Amino acid sequence: MSATASPFPIVSPAPASAVAQIRLDREKVVSRSNAAPDLDYQLLSMFVKNELLACLAIPVLAVVVAFSLMSWAPGDELKLWLATVFVSKGIFLLICRRFMGVPRAEADVDLWRRHLVAAEFFHAMTWASIAFVDVGDDRAAFFFLFAMLMVVMAIRMIFALTVLPIIYAGTIPLAAAVVIRFLLTGEPFFFALAVVTVGIHICLIFLVKGLNFTVLAMLGYRAEKDALIAELEQAKAVSDEARRRAEEASAAKSTFLATMSHELRTPLNAILGFSEVMKGEMMGPMGNKTYKAYAGDIHESGQHLLKLINEILDISRIEAGRYELVEQPVLIKATLSDCCRLMRLRADGKGIKITEAHEKSMPRLWADERAVRQICLNLLSNAIKFTPAGGAVAIRSGTTAAGEQFISVRDDGPGIPAADMPVVMKSFGQGSVARTSGEGGAGLGLPIVKGLVEMHGGRFELNSDGRRGTEAIAIFPRVRVMQPQPHAARVSKPVRRASPQTRPQRTDAGSASAPVRSAAAG
Repeated sequence: MSATASPFPIVSPAPASAVAQIRLDREKVVSRSNAAPDLDYQLLSMFVKNELLACLAIPVLAVVVAFSLMSWAPGDELKLWLATVFVSKGIFLLICRRFMGVPRAEADVDLWRRHLVAAEFFHAMTWASIAFVDVGDDRAAFFFLFAMLMVVMAIRMIFALTVLPIIYAGTIPLAAAVVIRFLLTGEPFFFALAVVTVGIHICLIFLVKGLNFTVLAMLGYRAEKDALIAELEQAKAVSDEARRRAEEASAAKSTFLATMSHELRTPLNAILGFSEVMKGEMMGPMGNKTYKAYAGDIHESGQHLLKLINEILDISRIEAGRYELVEQPVLIKATLSDCCRLMRLRADGKGIKITEAHEKSMPRLWADERAVRQICLNLLSNAIKFTPAGGAVAIRSGTTAAGEQFISVRDDGPGIPAADMPVVMKSFGQGSVARTSGEGGAGLGLPIVKGLVEMHGGRFELNSDGRRGTEAIAIFPRVRVMQPQPHAARVSKPVRRASPQTRPQRTDAGSASAPVRSAAAG
């Protein structure tokens, strides 16, 4: 047997690019959600970037201090001090640049932190040595040294607030140098300044610790935000892939139904035709009455199967948005009366009485007549199916206070429990009453009605107290209700005979005006 191509599209697996994107997003979530190991690197990187951005600030400040002390201290000592500051700062900046040149994945954070702490301590010692420059006994020089070193200490704390070990290495030598220098003077006033220096240092430490906690919280929130964004990206990728698969599956289902509807209807029509011929004995009487009964059963089963196939195709087209409305003026009262006449024989077989109540002078509705007829037949069929023998079914049509037209079908059957309401409105859904009474069908009648009403812009309501009786109401919007034109003014003078193109059409009531859609209906 030769292989033939399948007429139905096969849902293809996800492309490699989509799978790779999903895996990449998942790795992002894993790496970003585990933010603790990466936090130390971020803090150290923030400190290094700040140092590189302000690399000239400390050297310029050192030059200013050296020139300011020229009148109190020997120039050679100041030049030597300035050279040591430049060298220590150069070493520190060199380490910072090397740190930034190392890839993030290869950086040993603990090792680089130790290097930076050592370089900062060496840089702080060179600055602290200015306190021991010979400035004589001039108190103004001591005050200048005190103020200058406090400023440098505050600057170093601000720059290094993300890494507490660097703060300690960069400020303790400065505070210690000031304290020792003041204690060596032997004067009580400078002893008090030494205590003030210690107090200032402690206060700055506590202040910087608070700022450090704030920075840590900020980075934590940022890591959580990045993790959430990564999760959203992953969810979006999964959703897009699921949507693509659903669209392909829907296309395959539509193609399958379109093909199978033809393949099933062709032999089914033959079965219905031949069974009807046999049942009606059109080719002559049948000798065995049992065969005639069998032919009737075949015909009845074929009709049931054809109805089921049509319902499946209708609900599939409605759900896929491929059901096309052929709109025209429809008189609901006439359509309901036709449907009642078709269903009356079935109702009489169960002894069910059908009553009709229609509002007079209802205007026509701009709708699909086939769809309106199917709505009426489905509602009547359901009502007769679940109404007990000897019961009654009431059909009403009219206009609501908002100008909408409605169709109401009420029965006095067992009703629908509240828990079953969502079930019966779904495709192939059956309530508990249908399962226990043996009157169940495919479960497509009400979903088809709901879909057809909503395609007209209306709404479908199902009301039941769960004990006795159910009312199904199909409501069509006001914009579809057609309003008649006002009567043309009569004139006494003879008028020229109107041409076929301009001659007004007559309505059902015999007036010379034709019903048209309302302005709201467009």
